[in-house]
Amino acid sequence: MTQPWLHIIGIGEDGVDGLAPATRAVLDAAEVIVGGKRHHEMLETEAERLAWPSPFDSLIAELEMRRGKRVAVLATGDPLWFSVGAKIGRHFDASEIVYHPQVGAFQLAAARMGWSMADLETLTVHGRPVEQMIAFIQPDARLLVLTTGAETPGQIATFLTERGFGKSRMTVLAHMGGDKEARFDGLAESWDHEVPEFNTLAVDCVAAPDAALLPRVPGLADELFQSDGTMTKQEVRAITLAKLMPMRGALLWDIGTGCGSVAVEWMRGARYARAIGIEPKPERRAMAAANALALGVPRLELIDGMVPAALDGLDAPDAVFIGGGLTEETFDAAWAALRPLGRLVANAVTIESEMCLTALHKKHGGQLVKLSVERAEALGSLSGWKPLRPVTQWSLIKR
Repeated sequence: MTQPWLHIIGIGEDGVDGLAPATRAVLDAAEVIVGGKRHHEMLETEAERLAWPSPFDSLIAELEMRRGKRVAVLATGDPLWFSVGAKIGRHFDASEIVYHPQVGAFQLAAARMGWSMADLETLTVHGRPVEQMIAFIQPDARLLVLTTGAETPGQIATFLTERGFGKSRMTVLAHMGGDKEARFDGLAESWDHEVPEFNTLAVDCVAAPDAALLPRVPGLADELFQSDGTMTKQEVRAITLAKLMPMRGALLWDIGTGCGSVAVEWMRGARYARAIGIEPKPERRAMAAANALALGVPRLELIDGMVPAALDGLDAPDAVFIGGGLTEETFDAAWAALRPLGRLVANAVTIESEMCLTALHKKHGGQLVKLSVERAEALGSLSGWKPLRPVTQWSLIKR
């Protein structure tokens, strides 16, 4: 069995004094120490010192080169919670690594706020698009956010205010556990604090009567999306997402993504869900990108291309939605790429596409349904029912 040679050590504002004796002994014995500038400034050592490499992805190669030596990697707080430990753990066998956890920013912030960790959302926008926190703005939600820099709380305050959550209470906590610990409190609508660059933000969401309600379950209102009119409508979209079954970290291919409504709701529906939208029209890709940014899923990937050729070389999906460009060849390519237990859903509104779905259903099985929706609209001084275009939907699971 491989002996551990790589130690990932969490360290707080109190530096080496806050380490457990056994962890301190590991650090003292290290031949190589990897960390940021602030970490190295805490140490007096004869070991080889390595700063975080640039680009950061080259860290793995740097560690591989020192295999066999006693290597310690210093991370702020808990090294396995939105930190470098997870990245290293994906590349090295678990038998080679020992993790030394430390109380992290989330635990410290929750303690400072008097909040239960079980009753809040923990997020990071550190080194990530800050817009991804938008999906978590909900009435009465409590959020702890690792931020990117001193300007991030102000950006988040703007997001909250624009969506009718301006009365939300915000607290920035910096240097927790150290001599320079600082706290800044305020409301989103009037936030004007200058805060340290490295901080943790606590948000207690308070919704105004006219606040935007953006649940993470499928079925957002159509008017929340920029569209040229060609989109999967709210009621049908909710049923479509139910069949696609968003899951944590899963990948969706949205073929004929249009304005991106299905892909956006897929990514909102589960933590770390990913989506690739394939759309040949540039104006629709632009709308999809804008919708993804406004609704908190800025990592939506958009591809210019025609199917099935555009599917070549993409990561294997966990789910496929065909909302446009349906042919038997497109289905065959998507079905071949789909991972085991993957879900495929195809919607059709034209007679020709419906005929294709009927033929595929006869050949492959699955569930074929007709979806009809009518919405009440004004009819003179009264009201009447206006039907939407019926949708034929075919769905199946790859077993």
